[in-house]
Amino acid sequence: MTDTSSVEDRPKSKRVGALRGLIPFLWPYRGLGALALLALILTATVSLVLPLAVRRVVDGFNDANAQLLDQYFAAALGIAALLAVGTGLRYYLVTRLGERVVADIRKALFDRVLGMSPAFFERILTGEVLSRITTDTTLILSVIGSSVSVALRNVLILIGGLLLLFLTSAKLTGLVLLIVPAIIVPIVVLGRRLRALSRENQDWIASSSGAASEALTSVQTVQAFTHEGATRGQFAEVTEKSFVSAKARIRTRAVMTVIVIFLTFAGIVGVLWVGARDVRAGEMSVGALIQFVIYAVMVAGAVGALSEIWGELQRAAGATERLVELLGTEDSVQDPVRPVPLPRPVRGEIAFEDVTFRYPARPEASALNGVSLHVRPGETVAMVGPSGAGKTTILQLLMRFYDPQSGRITLDGIALPDMARSDFRQAIALVPQDPVIFATSARENIRFGRLDATDAEVEAAAKAAAAHDFLTALPQGYDSYLGERGVMLSGGQKQRVAIARAILRDAPILLLDEATSALDAESERAVQAAVERLAEGRTTLVVAHRLATVKRADRIVVFEKGRIVAQGTHDQLVAEDGLYARLARLQFTDGSV
Repeated sequence: MTDTSSVEDRPKSKRVGALRGLIPFLWPYRGLGALALLALILTATVSLVLPLAVRRVVDGFNDANAQLLDQYFAAALGIAALLAVGTGLRYYLVTRLGERVVADIRKALFDRVLGMSPAFFERILTGEVLSRITTDTTLILSVIGSSVSVALRNVLILIGGLLLLFLTSAKLTGLVLLIVPAIIVPIVVLGRRLRALSRENQDWIASSSGAASEALTSVQTVQAFTHEGATRGQFAEVTEKSFVSAKARIRTRAVMTVIVIFLTFAGIVGVLWVGARDVRAGEMSVGALIQFVIYAVMVAGAVGALSEIWGELQRAAGATERLVELLGTEDSVQDPVRPVPLPRPVRGEIAFEDVTFRYPARPEASALNGVSLHVRPGETVAMVGPSGAGKTTILQLLMRFYDPQSGRITLDGIALPDMARSDFRQAIALVPQDPVIFATSARENIRFGRLDATDAEVEAAAKAAAAHDFLTALPQGYDSYLGERGVMLSGGQKQRVAIARAILRDAPILLLDEATSALDAESERAVQAAVERLAEGRTTLVVAHRLATVKRADRIVVFEKGRIVAQGTHDQLVAEDGLYARLARLQFTDGSV
């Protein structure tokens, strides 16, 4: 996967055969597909029979038997009715199949992406992933629900029409076939160009979606820095490139359509001129000529339709390649084939053994360098140090969002890679530095910590996190909609909701990443008291810059440049007069540390 900055360098779709990537999604519905194919064959066959009925009707005018003429008309009407029913059935079956398959693809993509580690999102914008799930799958829906069906129908009509043309008049059919090479050449030549332009167009659409998503999710920052003009310009530039790419694709397809249709119908006109002379010479009947004309038009229409559908298939092939690529992306963090279960009850013993880690986006810099840390069950360990020292990285590795390049991390004596991530993560409650608030009610935001919690348990957790008062003051109380990313709440309120969520989870391991950084002094004292009560009997790791919040920790670990440089209690570290003492002197202005 690549980011949007390298759109122009991305490989183009090389073959329509890439559509084979859809087979795993089509296979479960092969019965429905078979019915749709039968309906398609029926309509194609009836379409080919209809000109025969027309010939009988036309030539029947010269027949003195009026009853036989009536039968010809009745047969033609019956064939038309059968064609209408078959076409309706084909449309229903094929469209239903397309909607079902695309729904499955969207679910598979979302399931796949939702389980990817953060390293994946360092290489691709979220907006681009969403474009794959929406724009690319819409293209595939068009192909499965329409293009493939129409293409197969036109292939059958083309083959059957050519055969019936030959049976009607071998002489005229030979003349028709002379123009086939002239039609195929532009389809092949321009088709290659169209395929490349289609893939490029889809890339730019994805880039546009990614740019819009990034700007809209950060709209307050954009506005605060009066960056609207530049952001509009960036989006307009990407969107304009998408338009230019689409314009080139449309122009190429239009040229191909013009050439193919003109050559096709020019050839038909010439053949009809010869046929009209044969009628005048008595070498064929008027009905036979009309039958030949209808078949010729059907064959020409089939060729023209196939030239257009070929472009659609190429666009869908590019989309399919991208979707298959996304589905097949290997995650850098994977669960074992036979995971070891985490013993219950969880004791909460954590060990980092000589761990070295570099973020995938910054492989040249070590976030952790040979870190060894042992946390006893039930111990509260605070991690302090300058920004970028590696504190938050400890929490991310413990959640196994990433794997270290060397060293080992264990929980209750079992290495994290030996367990299923969903297993040991159930034993952890996390309060991140940037609390995530979902676009739903306050109650459901807190209940996210434990989906089976009752309303009373939700409210108890909110009270413990000092969030109850401001939540009840909202227009609908706990049922108030908090808006996208919690726009209805202040930063401190968001943190208290996140803390309530962690309290409700009631996990044996608690991870707090700057959990009280956005709180005012009064709320901080209330939340700190709640956190201390919550930490009793649990293993707790606290990342904090404000040392006042960690003075009562069982142990304080000091990080600097990805290493542990000191550890001990608050009083011990102050007495050592090292980095911690310097940080303490900067923060405690009254001189007492």
